[in-house]
Amino acid sequence: MAKRAAAPHRPSLNYHLRIHAKAPDALRHVIMDIARAAAYVRRAILTTEAGLAGAVNQFGEEQQKLDVLSDEIIQQHLRESGLVHSFISEEQADVVELDPSAPYSVVFDPLDGSSLVETNFAVGSIFGIYEGGELIGRTPREQVAALYVLYGPRTILVYSAGNGVHMFILNDVGEYILLNEHLGIGDEAENYSPGNLHAFKDNAGYRASMDRWLQSALTLRYSGCMVADIHHILSKGQGVFTNVGGAKYPNGKLRLAFECGPFAYLVEQAGGSATDGTMSILDKRLTEIDQRTPLILGSAHEVARVSEELQSQ
Repeated sequence: MAKRAAAPHRPSLNYHLRIHAKAPDALRHVIMDIARAAAYVRRAILTTEAGLAGAVNQFGEEQQKLDVLSDEIIQQHLRESGLVHSFISEEQADVVELDPSAPYSVVFDPLDGSSLVETNFAVGSIFGIYEGGELIGRTPREQVAALYVLYGPRTILVYSAGNGVHMFILNDVGEYILLNEHLGIGDEAENYSPGNLHAFKDNAGYRASMDRWLQSALTLRYSGCMVADIHHILSKGQGVFTNVGGAKYPNGKLRLAFECGPFAYLVEQAGGSATDGTMSILDKRLTEIDQRTPLILGSAHEVARVSEELQSQ
């Protein structure tokens, strides 16, 4: 009889999707196409001049040159895959249909934190994947996979397809190789990442949370890039990230479809919690592309405390 080959010591993303996650072939190919697109985005970050593109996105925000280029790169890979029915991007005003017979749809933020590129801070890309073609009316709990890519000193990809959360590194030959399996988030937080700080002046509950964090001597970890800040929670196994409402942004600044939804899926797969203060982010129904939501995410006990403080004021 032939000798059975041993499993690779550090498997590739493709192998991990097929053997560990047992992802359907079509889903595996979509994730691999996204991963390849991210490698091109990383290259663009290294070689493209930073600065404004001279245009605004659907939300009236000035687009960075790399926002536009990253969106084009990802679109091209999704289109060429032949497996993507539709997509929603932060840089597009409408749902974009690619192939009405394809099995999956994708939501994504092509370059989160792009304004930080000029300062050489870490930035990232965020993705959520749904079965079928209709995106409006869905909830993030219906995602079949979610992933993000962090472009920092190392390029890191973290994914879940419903069987834990797993971390990969992009090596010198363009292959994503396993770093850590089954990332977990503990119930208690030692770090905090508070976004939308303008809300402190008119949100008493948010001020109460900040006061408690300061008095408890929690460690501040906030970069301004959501991908980097939530990656810190997943890599350290604890922490809380917040972006809640105030007078200027009553529902916070983050979008449900391509920011909060994918991260809620990943964090809950890792044993953490993600809520808007009253309900799970995974159960919020997407009613429009630019829908915003408050977000409290991370270690479950700390998420519950912040939610209580927000509701008590």
